[in-house]
Amino acid sequence: MAGLEVRDVSVRYGGTTAVDGVTLAVEPGEVVALLGPSGCGKSSLLRAVAGLEPLAGGRVLYDGADLAGLPVHKRRFGLMFQDGQLFPHRDVRRNVAYGLETLPLTRQERDERVTALLDLVGLAGYEQRSVPTLSGGEQQRVALARALAPRPRLLLLDEPLSALDRQLRERLAGEVRAALVETGTTAVFVTHDHAEASAVADRVGVMDQGRLLQVAAPQELRTAPASDRVAEFLGLRA
Repeated sequence: MAGLEVRDVSVRYGGTTAVDGVTLAVEPGEVVALLGPSGCGKSSLLRAVAGLEPLAGGRVLYDGADLAGLPVHKRRFGLMFQDGQLFPHRDVRRNVAYGLETLPLTRQERDERVTALLDLVGLAGYEQRSVPTLSGGEQQRVALARALAPRPRLLLLDEPLSALDRQLRERLAGEVRAALVETGTTAVFVTHDHAEASAVADRVGVMDQGRLLQVAAPQELRTAPASDRVAEFLGLRA
């Protein structure tokens, strides 16, 4: 199968099981959100896919190839986190261009790619702005542009909007969705926010206590939750 395959994956920290036998497939160009409360295992699963956490069991494949033993930097996955992890000593252009610097591109090709991505995320003309002068929302837009710049075959986003206020999160969720669709990027988006997951993803996977309870389109989750626990978490039952 093309795209991402997670097969019966488990992650353990000492005697604690963080991810318990999760199986999930993400098709090329699809955006899947992992939704659940704090400590449910969603970020641990994301980190295992990235290669940042060892598997206690199961397999992670991409385009049919097993990623076992393949280091993070060779997986060609993009990563975006809550704090953006921008370089404060680089201006916006050089932050976005960071992932392009090792690729066989001319300076003009890099500059054109940076300009196009900043336009995509609504920051046209910000190339020379200093990162510390940007608002939180602007910094996350820069982080998204930087993550998309090398054209990753999979983008992994771990609670990228959770540090922002509610109104800004709602607006940026739609913008993240638009950017992923426009670039045709395959993505896994981790969040604890129901509305955010629905705004960003084609399908949402609900996790609890390390297990994946249901994966479905947002509307299907609301109309046909697979269990009482899914319904409770989504606020559909008391």
